[in-house]
Amino acid sequence: MDIEINKHLRYNFTVNVMDGAFFGLALGFASFITILPLFVSTMTDSAILIGLIPAIHGVGWQLPQLFTARRVTRLSRYKPMVILTTIHERLPFLGLAAVAWFLPVLGREVALLLTFGLLTWQGLGGGFTATAWQSMIGKIIPAKRRGIFFGTQSAAANLFASGGAVLAGILLERLDSPFDWTICFLLAGSSLAVSWTFLAKTREPDHPPADANEDQLGFWSGVGAILQRDANFRWFLVARMLSQMAMAAFAFYTIYAVRHHGMSEGTAGLMTGALLATQVAANPIMGWIGDRWSHRAVMEVGALAAAASASLAWLAPDMTWFYLVFILAGVAIVAFWTIVITLTLEFGTEAERPAYIGLANTLVAPGTILAPLVGGWLAESAGYQATFLVSAVSGLLTALILHVRVQDPRHAPRYRPRPICND
Repeated sequence: MDIEINKHLRYNFTVNVMDGAFFGLALGFASFITILPLFVSTMTDSAILIGLIPAIHGVGWQLPQLFTARRVTRLSRYKPMVILTTIHERLPFLGLAAVAWFLPVLGREVALLLTFGLLTWQGLGGGFTATAWQSMIGKIIPAKRRGIFFGTQSAAANLFASGGAVLAGILLERLDSPFDWTICFLLAGSSLAVSWTFLAKTREPDHPPADANEDQLGFWSGVGAILQRDANFRWFLVARMLSQMAMAAFAFYTIYAVRHHGMSEGTAGLMTGALLATQVAANPIMGWIGDRWSHRAVMEVGALAAAASASLAWLAPDMTWFYLVFILAGVAIVAFWTIVITLTLEFGTEAERPAYIGLANTLVAPGTILAPLVGGWLAESAGYQATFLVSAVSGLLTALILHVRVQDPRHAPRYRPRPICND
C-alpha cells in the first residue's frame, strides 16, 4: 500500500488541494464570519442568533465525528463514504439562494427559520463526512507531508476565498436585494460542485479494516480506554475547548465595526479579504514549521494571536485598526483549524486514528456551541467589548495549557495501545 500511496502522492496532493481551493471560493461568497452574519442581520438584530452562525457550522462539523468513527474503522476505502456524505454540506447553499430570492415573500421570521435549518443541514453534512475525510487524507498523505499538505490546501482555499469575498462585497454594494444575496449563494453552490469533482478524482488504495468483526460495545470500550490512559490527549482536548471561547469574538467583529465604526458592506468584503489573505500566507508557513518543529507550539502561537486580536478589537479607536484585528484572527484560525487537524492525526496508532479524530471533535462540540452563546449574551447584556475581553483571556489560558500541559505527540511517551475491539 505504501508503494501505491507514494505512486499517487503528487496526483492526490494536487486534486485535493484543488478541492480545497474551490471549497474556499464558495466560502468567500458565503463566509460564516462576514457574509452570512450580514445576511442574517437583515432579518434580526439578535447578537445571539448572529453569533450562532459560525457555531452551527463548527458544531455540525464536530459533533457527529465520534459516532461515525466505528463505521469508518470498518472501511477498506474511505473515499466512497466521503463522496456520498459531502453532498449534504454542499446542497444547502443552493437552498440559501432560494431563501434569499423569496425573502420578500416568505417574511423575515420564516426566512430566518429556513436559513438556520439550512445552516444546520450544511454543518451536519460536514460532520458526517469529516472522520472519513480526515482518515482518507491521513492514509494517502504520509505523516511528514501532512502539515505542508493541509497548509497548502488551506492556503489555496483562502486565496480563492479572498477573491470570492472581495467580489461578494462588490455584489452586495452594487446590486439591489434580494438579487445580491441570491447571486452570492448561487456562486457558492456552483463553486462547491467544482470542488466535489476534484475530490471525486482522489486515488485511494484498499487497506484491511482495523477490525471488521468488532461490535459496538467493544468499540466504545476501546474509546474509553483511550481517554483513561492518554493524559496528554486529555489536556489537548481541554485546550481545544478553551480555544472555542478564544474565537467567540471573531463572529462579532464585522457587526461591531459596522455598528460602532460605520464600516460599509464593501469594506466588510475587504476585511474578509484581509482575513483570508493572511490565511493564504500563514497556512503553508505554519504547516511547514509544524512539520519540522512542533504543531503543538504553532497552535500555542495561534492562541496568543487570538488573544491579541480580541484585545485589539476591544481597544481599537477606529475602523482602520480592524485590518490588524482580522490579520491576527487569520493566524489564530490557521492554528485552530489547519494545525489542529494535523496535530490530531499524530495521536495514537493508525488503527486508532478514527477514534482519536472522533474524540478530538465530538467532545469539543459542547464548547463550540456554548462559546458563541456566552459571547452573544455578553454582547447583549454588557456590550461587545465584554465579549472581546473574555475571548482575550481565553486565548491566554489556551496558550498556557498548551505550553505547560500538552506535549507534542511525536515526542511524548508512547503507550502500548489496547485494540479497539471486543476480544
